[in-house]
Amino acid sequence: MLPLATSESLAKLIDHSLVQPELTDEQVIEGLELAMRYKVACASVRPCDIDLAARTLAGSSVKAGAVCGFPHGSANTATKLYEARDLLRRGAREIDMVIAISKLLSREFQYVQMELLQLSELCHKEGALLKVILENAYLTDELKIIACRCCERAEVDFVKTSTGFAPSGYTRADLALMRKYLPEEIGVAAAGGIHTLDQVLEGYQAGCTRIGTTSTAAILNEWQARLTPPPPA
Repeated sequence: MLPLATSESLAKLIDHSLVQPELTDEQVIEGLELAMRYKVACASVRPCDIDLAARTLAGSSVKAGAVCGFPHGSANTATKLYEARDLLRRGAREIDMVIAISKLLSREFQYVQMELLQLSELCHKEGALLKVILENAYLTDELKIIACRCCERAEVDFVKTSTGFAPSGYTRADLALMRKYLPEEIGVAAAGGIHTLDQVLEGYQAGCTRIGTTSTAAILNEWQARLTPPPPA
């Protein structure tokens, strides 16, 4: 991995997460403005906030993103497709879809594969990115590998560790496994419990090209401080 030489390069790894259920409209707007101020890659919002996000982020470098089938992946394929299509129509440029966890655990791999293929085709037809959340806390290593293979066949853009709503989030071991079993052109995204700069740098060294966090300001402020040389004695 290339070294992160500037604050801008680190900011472009970050998906600023605005998906907590208790956020008000005012708090979402504050979060979107923060994302623009720090020039992160994407601000990811709840489906009910996509109009607000698309309107607020218009003209900025920050992409409007939204979650789909969130947080448990339990909606059927037709519902996920409808939700994703509506989000794209309203201005989402990145979709974070939760994989069909129960079907994966039930070893209904054809169901999982067909769902991913359809979502990927839909997003790419609209010029948007698809990030698939595995929710690794519930999966064995075998199922994580199978999920990565399904994502590869569907040509998704990123595979993500976690929603932040499961019993645990990203682990370094999961990042290594996902990077090993995904082709280079598919990015690995870490999320769930990432609150410090050192965790972001750890994820980057493990091969992540996206980091989902709510602690964007603290992380980027600390990075800027580290990059700033001390004043002469």
